[in-house]
Amino acid sequence: SVLSRYENQITILSDYLEEFPETDEPVWILGRQHHLNTDKSKLLLDISARLWFTYRRKFSPIGGTGPSSDAGWGCMLRCGQMMLAQALICRHLGRDWQWEKHKKQPEEYHRILRCFLDRKDCCYSIHQMAQMGVGEGKSIGEWFGPNTVAQVLKKLALFDEWNSLAVYVSMDNTVVIEDIKKMCWSPAQSSSVAHSSAHLHRSALGPHKNTAGLCPGWKPLLLIIPLRLGINHINPVYIDAFKECFKMPQSLGALGGKPNNAYYFIGFLGNELIYLDPHTTQSFVDSEENGTVDDQSFHCQQAPHRMKIMNLDPSVALGFFCKEECDFDNWCSLVQKEILKQQSLRMFELVQKHPPHWPPFIPPSKPEVTTTGAELIESTDKLFELEEEFEILSV
Repeated sequence: SVLSRYENQITILSDYLEEFPETDEPVWILGRQHHLNTDKSKLLLDISARLWFTYRRKFSPIGGTGPSSDAGWGCMLRCGQMMLAQALICRHLGRDWQWEKHKKQPEEYHRILRCFLDRKDCCYSIHQMAQMGVGEGKSIGEWFGPNTVAQVLKKLALFDEWNSLAVYVSMDNTVVIEDIKKMCWSPAQSSSVAHSSAHLHRSALGPHKNTAGLCPGWKPLLLIIPLRLGINHINPVYIDAFKECFKMPQSLGALGGKPNNAYYFIGFLGNELIYLDPHTTQSFVDSEENGTVDDQSFHCQQAPHRMKIMNLDPSVALGFFCKEECDFDNWCSLVQKEILKQQSLRMFELVQKHPPHWPPFIPPSKPEVTTTGAELIESTDKLFELEEEFEILSV
């Protein structure tokens, strides 16, 4: 254990020695502005507070017989985990929460971290994401794109009663306000039984823990917008709008990178993007007996990497978190003001009503089974087998 931690630290230090340049330009990190000349330490603290998920090794084989490491193929899944983790931090701890080494953290923090541990029973583990990706046409061990990861997170969130997120993934570069409000105000339960059990679950948590201060009924929104910002290279006309997204207080950054090389972009400095890089292989970490997690390797404690925006692959996915309805309304206003009205070629569309030529919008609901990921697929198959046997017996 000591040796593996030492090896991890060597890897982290060798990969994260890149310092920020001396400049008067502001740095934007997930809706917060920093000035290098006056508060560089605050900037680095802000970055290190983000949960940093990387390749891991020596976890239990995915699916029982699959890979025990995601090195070489899991980078986009790790980036998706980082974006979602940022949403959960905003949900429970607030955007301004800071992480400090060796400092005692609230229970919500450890509970968030446990959602992402590399175990098959953790709701957003590499196991669950890889196996849910099978339903999206991706074999275990195959590289994911930004849209596929977004679809996987959308499905897995249906099983996550604690965080109770509404995950909206836009279609055809279009965000529909009417559909989002319908989804966030909908109970989104598959049956009255499921609704009753969810109500009992919330009641058991007590009046102060069920919605973390939210108005009853509104589900916190994770909004993901997959985009294609060019053909082979990013079109320069989109750059200003892309950068504006990192300035919004609802920003969760962006998923993207280079072909088969995914990064989690959290901000920018001038014409350089700032990102967390998942391409460091660390050993599997499990929770302690008391439920806490040794979290040293889940935070990037050095200056992060940067890359020129023009080197970005045009396939990206923007992320935003709206804890309350007013946050979403504010986001819509910012999009209209800063992105849509300023651009001749729009990065995406924001419309009030559901397009009439689209299929009807039905808020996603949890399937009527009690398992997740590949277990869900297996249980569904068994359900069909039982139905067939029942039909044979009936005949």
